[in-house]
Amino acid sequence: MRPGDVRLAGELGADAVAFQFGRESTHSVRVEAARSMRQAITPLVGSVASFANNTQQEVREAIKQLRPNLAIFAGEEEDAFCRAFGIPFLKTFKQEALVPGMDGKQLHAKFPSAAGFVFRAAQASSTTSQSDWKWLPSELTKPFLLSGGFRIDEIFEIITTVEPWGIVVCDEIEARHGLKDGELMRQVVFESRRADCHEVQNACEGTLPDTRHD
Repeated sequence: MRPGDVRLAGELGADAVAFQFGRESTHSVRVEAARSMRQAITPLVGSVASFANNTQQEVREAIKQLRPNLAIFAGEEEDAFCRAFGIPFLKTFKQEALVPGMDGKQLHAKFPSAAGFVFRAAQASSTTSQSDWKWLPSELTKPFLLSGGFRIDEIFEIITTVEPWGIVVCDEIEARHGLKDGELMRQVVFESRRADCHEVQNACEGTLPDTRHD
């Protein structure tokens, strides 16, 4: 919601910056403001337009003005609506809205045009951390992101255990509503990179020849 936060996210190493246009989101920004803030995105950092139950006209106007690399649809949109705008999109599913027993094959059949999915966990209470991701659908073959329900100090464990394509942070990196905190942003990137390095190290160790001798 501030150009300085957009710039800092890129400088710290974020893969993409999202602008929220959902009608009911408390983080929603106007198209004109998002277009202005887009100028602060550093090179090679993607821009994402996030929608939730917006009209077709609203989505088209935002995409026209923002020229995002990717769209996220977090409302009741169907596959035909999401694919109508000609850019790759992710579909968001909330933990509480997923039908028990639904697997990845069913999601893929329902949204065959989706480039991937976002799974948003129920918000954790002030005393209990939502770190159990066993509710995620099985047999997922498309990339997926995880959102909500975790603390920054859990990111390493979540990435190395669940192995998502990426994570989405919003409230987790705010000092006050709508105002991102640079130190919290840095911690997220650090934990993400630490998890990536851990995965790479494990992969490399798995390919090393066994030089031990009896």
